[in-house]
Amino acid sequence: MDNNILKVPKILRPVTLWVHPEGRVVGSIYVRKQSPDHAGEEQPLETLNQCQAFLVFNRDEPAEQRFYNIKSIIRVEYQATEADNTLQSNPLRCQLQMMDGSYIQGTIRESLPPSHGRLLDYLNRSEENFIRIILDDGLVYLINKAYINHVHVDDIGAED
Repeated sequence: MDNNILKVPKILRPVTLWVHPEGRVVGSIYVRKQSPDHAGEEQPLETLNQCQAFLVFNRDEPAEQRFYNIKSIIRVEYQATEADNTLQSNPLRCQLQMMDGSYIQGTIRESLPPSHGRLLDYLNRSEENFIRIILDDGLVYLINKAYINHVHVDDIGAED
């Protein structure tokens, strides 16, 4: 029997992880060549929000494969792709204060249903551990919600 039939085709996506307590780790994660939820390749956010306890990570230096506990990943950084820049939604400008006291400011551009289109609704999605925020410099941060202390909305009128 050919075991390749059972394999899901994946590619490596370069990212930087910030892991507690290790710190910054540079390497790549595996994403599916075809997302099960939409046309095109799987996005790192989809990979992180799957119901799996560990993430396969190919570290650059030293070159090795590791399995990181999803709960220990504070954030994932990567350069925005066309898929990140073409997200259709009402942009939600916000500032996050992280548990270590640092601040992250950017825009959340997710497709949210009109009845649940507030930032609070997005943050409270119980099935997702990570949120995506796009910074002004073109970086994308995938933030573990467990490490967010508080969120400040830049446009207060948007969260009535």
